[in-house]
Amino acid sequence: MRIGAIEAGGTKFVCGIGDENGAVSDRISFPTGQPEETLAKAIAYFNDKGVEAIGVGSFGPLNLDPRSAQYGFVTTTPKPGWSGFDFLGTLRAKFDVPLGWDTDVNAAAYGEAKWGAARGLDSCVYYTIGTGIGVGVYAEGKPVHGLVHPEGGHILTRRHGDDRFEGCCPYHGDCLEGMAAGPAIEKRWGVKGSELPEGHEAWAMEAYYIGQSLTSTILLLSPEKIILGGGVMHQRQLFPLIRAEVQRNLNGYVSAEPLLSGIERYIVPPGLGDNAGLSGALALGLKALNQAN
Repeated sequence: MRIGAIEAGGTKFVCGIGDENGAVSDRISFPTGQPEETLAKAIAYFNDKGVEAIGVGSFGPLNLDPRSAQYGFVTTTPKPGWSGFDFLGTLRAKFDVPLGWDTDVNAAAYGEAKWGAARGLDSCVYYTIGTGIGVGVYAEGKPVHGLVHPEGGHILTRRHGDDRFEGCCPYHGDCLEGMAAGPAIEKRWGVKGSELPEGHEAWAMEAYYIGQSLTSTILLLSPEKIILGGGVMHQRQLFPLIRAEVQRNLNGYVSAEPLLSGIERYIVPPGLGDNAGLSGALALGLKALNQAN
């Protein structure tokens, strides 16, 4: 079985081929440019691969309602040129195969539930913390959509007492993404996060904002696992800081062993590593193929 997968990020596209067991056998990546030229590269990659289905996990916001005339469109994204683009229709015009479609973070959550850190669980939440912040929710055996889909990167935050940074989200200023995504770290401290030393005060502040969001996620959704991915989370010193913030915020209110004494197994990095998004897109393609058969 040959399934195509596209992890469509705001910075780069990753395309690959995998099988029904989640094994990725081939992959390429290229920068995300204007939609027509970027999709042309993806289409050229898949043209001679003989794929039976293609799954797409894309940056958003997206239209995920199959009843809508705009199903498969990118909607109000700040990414120049992409707002209102018919992503899925462009692929459908070239490939007569089942197409899976969801947000990049929902795809990653789905991949982690199928093959990664949340395998065997009924629910998980996946955060990607990088150029932006996205939150994918997997509950009761499927990705959550609802009215649109989760946009947890834009929840409001309580400002850290020592933080004078105004935030950099073009829509909300000091939402979670505006305060804690990679560009916010760089604008606040004047250098990229990868250039800051492990003991820099930036990381305690970063953990403060992420810990707030995770606390709200636990109280609202009660997931069985929280997975933190993305470039910022390559700073592994953040994990114990974030876990401590969550425990401080909850203050023992949620009486569950994973939060009280096993939190290092509850808030975790992706089991699939940097392949979480691509593997999730593969899972979406496999699901679309199974539904079509």
